[in-house]
Amino acid sequence: MNILSKSFFIFFLFVGSLPIQGLAQSDYLSYIQHYRDSLDHYFKSDIHSPLDSADKLSFEGIHYFETDSSYRIPFEFKRKKWGKQFLMRTTTDRLPAYKVYGTVKFKLEGKPQKLTLYQNLELKNRKGFEDYLFCPFKDLTNGQESYGGGRYLDFRFKDLEKGIIDFNLSYNPYCAYNYRYSCPIPPKSNHLKIAIRAGVKKFH
Repeated sequence: MNILSKSFFIFFLFVGSLPIQGLAQSDYLSYIQHYRDSLDHYFKSDIHSPLDSADKLSFEGIHYFETDSSYRIPFEFKRKKWGKQFLMRTTTDRLPAYKVYGTVKFKLEGKPQKLTLYQNLELKNRKGFEDYLFCPFKDLTNGQESYGGGRYLDFRFKDLEKGIIDFNLSYNPYCAYNYRYSCPIPPKSNHLKIAIRAGVKKFH
């Protein structure tokens, strides 16, 4: 099943519409909690939820790392004007076409880090997603505290101007909840050699 055919980006759109620049710490924590409560409701009740019927019945909420604003980090963006086009591996034989859009550089725990942002060549032609960028990544929590297949972050072009990467908003691919989905596998260039204890944890 092609994950992009579902309402996969509904909560990314929701988050992207909220102004979070300059929020006080208490307001930021409330913002993250509201996002998580809405996501739990979607997983439990929406017809597009990735959960199967048995998991919906027993579902008591997604597990998260504690919200930590130190994982909301300024970055420096560098555009790749002639970014390479390639077929991204997935958990099935599906090979969606992407291009490298650019890189974000930031520091975490005093160490320089870098992630690549990708643009889906099919999705960019869909109304409302012309400026959508995708950042699949892995880190040292995968397979232990978080899903072994990595996690995702989403960006819009306007987020590049804000210059903030927020790992508290990192989320699992649908494959973490249901094997029926086909999910992109983070390329090696996005394997961080550091533990990101923020965002979504393992489902089971």
